[in-house]
Amino acid sequence: MSEWISQPMTDTSVVGIRIPAELGQLTMLRALAETVALIGDFALDEVTDIRVAVDEVATALIVAAVPGSGIGCDFDYDGLRMRVRVSGVMVDSGSLDQGGFGWHVLRTLTESIAAQTGPYDATTGGFPTTVEFCRSRGESDGG
Repeated sequence: MSEWISQPMTDTSVVGIRIPAELGQLTMLRALAETVALIGDFALDEVTDIRVAVDEVATALIVAAVPGSGIGCDFDYDGLRMRVRVSGVMVDSGSLDQGGFGWHVLRTLTESIAAQTGPYDATTGGFPTTVEFCRSRGESDGG
């Protein structure tokens, strides 16, 4: 009898969720962001930054979402940083305000942030949009 021992190829963990694009679902998304960051052994201020950034991005995507669509959120973390990808389908390609106060807060809370909106997708009835950000361990706020 042989024994199979599985070793991870990297020291990263990925957790993902898909929720309906409804503001009432933000509580679950905030809770998951906080839980994943705590399990990943991030400092409390880093946990708060990640939770607030997820909330800000998800809120923006939900408000602009195609009715009946969903929001996907993936958390990928290792010993150095947490990478978060939030995606949804927006009614209008210009709905994500990258010059407003919310985006300024996101730049302050994260090491890096980028948004990408694809062309209109007739199958989903909108513009696929993804926002990715990174929060490193030990990075001071004020980015």
